[in-house]
Amino acid sequence: MKGLLFLKILIYFVSTPLEVILLVEERKKIGFIGLGVMGRPMALNLLKAGYSMIVWNRTRSKMKPLLDAGAEGANSPIEVAEKSDVVITMVTDSLDVEEVVLSPNGVIHGVHPGLIVIDMSTISPIVARKVAERLAEKGVKMLDAPVSGGEIGAIKGTLSIMVGGPKETFEECLPILKVLGTRITYMGQNGMGQTTKLCNQVICALNIEAVCEGLILGAKAGLDLRKLLDVVTAGAAGSWMLSNLGPKMIERDFKPGFKIRHQLKDLRLVLSFASELKLPLPGTALVQQMLRAVEAEGLGEKGTQATIVAMEKLAGMRLSSGE
Repeated sequence: MKGLLFLKILIYFVSTPLEVILLVEERKKIGFIGLGVMGRPMALNLLKAGYSMIVWNRTRSKMKPLLDAGAEGANSPIEVAEKSDVVITMVTDSLDVEEVVLSPNGVIHGVHPGLIVIDMSTISPIVARKVAERLAEKGVKMLDAPVSGGEIGAIKGTLSIMVGGPKETFEECLPILKVLGTRITYMGQNGMGQTTKLCNQVICALNIEAVCEGLILGAKAGLDLRKLLDVVTAGAAGSWMLSNLGPKMIERDFKPGFKIRHQLKDLRLVLSFASELKLPLPGTALVQQMLRAVEAEGLGEKGTQATIVAMEKLAGMRLSSGE
């Protein structure tokens, strides 16, 4: 009987991924704050991976899918911190992170020895460092770990995660991050994860603008836009934006994966940070104006593929009509 038990234990350790073994041994409890388009599927993936969780969201109705799946609900960010080993925040902007972490009702007032905070929002690198410094005064380690990959990546657990903070804290949290993403890169100390994300947003925004201009040119010249997409996607112009958003522009499917207003927020962060560095980013400034034009049309809640609407206004034609 003892031999059989030993064999079962041996098989478990040989066949089970290291991160799962560590999970069982350490029994970390995760607190998750921010259950929107990105946060909800990310938190659900952590639950499915076997983590014990406590969640909080400002709009309490958004907690229901997590509570139904077995998570515990909290009444405040303080309670989340008090009952967690690791707190993950996934909110909209720098002010929101400061609110849920540093305010009188924030995480900082519920900290305890060994607590780790991982902010996965997209915020200012300057604010990321400020929050990390405030938490460090309480003996708490923080990672800034923004993500790329949109709602689809959050649902599938295939996000790209760029991480700033203490290297040993990054390594300790890798099993958690591997549940959420497939490409996880340590970028340096606090603030470097957010800096990387802002670079990502510059490239994404200009890529979307390029797709809009290429499609509107093709439409005006009378090309079959679906054939155009097939050809250029297979060549050097191929990109995630072209493959995923190009067809939606043609179909006028503006359902949000990433909203116009959120892209505007990110570009505001980019241009503010660039100003701190005394760095000109003319292309980014142009795309910001295009997005503002789309928002002025009442489309701020639509996906970034709705940028095509601003291009159509400038061209005096609809993409679908070619006229």
